[in-house]
Amino acid sequence: MTASMIKIRNVFAASLAVIFGSVIAQTQAEPSPDIKLYTLDCGAIDMLDMAGFADDGSLNGQQITLADPCYLIRHPEGDFLWDTGLEQSLADVEGGITYQVHATAMQSKLTDQLATLGLAPTDIDYMAFSHWHPDHSGNAALFADSTFIAHEAEHAFIFSDAVRSDAETFALFAPLENAKTTLFSGTHDVFGDGTAVIHSAPGHTVGHSVLELNLPQAGTLLFTGDLYVYGAGRAARSVPTFAASKTDLLRSMDQFEALAKAKGARVVIQHDLDDFKSLPRFPAYLK
Repeated sequence: MTASMIKIRNVFAASLAVIFGSVIAQTQAEPSPDIKLYTLDCGAIDMLDMAGFADDGSLNGQQITLADPCYLIRHPEGDFLWDTGLEQSLADVEGGITYQVHATAMQSKLTDQLATLGLAPTDIDYMAFSHWHPDHSGNAALFADSTFIAHEAEHAFIFSDAVRSDAETFALFAPLENAKTTLFSGTHDVFGDGTAVIHSAPGHTVGHSVLELNLPQAGTLLFTGDLYVYGAGRAARSVPTFAASKTDLLRSMDQFEALAKAKGARVVIQHDLDDFKSLPRFPAYLK
């Protein structure tokens, strides 16, 4: 993340006041027997110092390798991509790149993985990312022909004057400005049948969201975005120093855990390497 991006984040964390729903809604799922979940490898992040991910100093100096997946949900009513990973040009940089406290790399381009399934970006019907940070939105511009599903606060942020003033950051989102867009504030049922439901979970960013997926055989999975960054951080309720709102984040954690308990859900911490490895290796899928 560039210094200018960090500046933008900090400015908006202090200035945007967003009011969200009281509790993450529960949905009655009727999963289609044909729905499939593909876990795509959209990069890796070697954190050289995790200090920024715990405001109590408990992670100072610690190192960890994080996964950076994208998820493709194939449904009879269309294909839905959740998170778009690191910008895929990284695959052309041998060894990846290093920026301050982290190094990023990518082995296979997102478009190449989609092509394995006979898909191009223009074939993706719906696209959403959990939040604007570039390890989750890096390839979003490729999907300007998709219906862009966005939390209204996050959408307002990425098309704000402050973001526009940072050409590097705004380039990630500019092609989406005129895309077909569906905005939500509480929850959004992607296919209208309870199989894929996006829930507002602000705090990490102003419009951060999580994904509930109900599969016919595997049951309910909850994808965390960056609500939690790795497994131990969930137990510790770690709050990043750069969180948009600590109060909102802790509230979102409580609501998420209540939903997970009510659903008996399998929680997938998206950056957690063990959680990433526990899902079928692409092009295998979960259903």
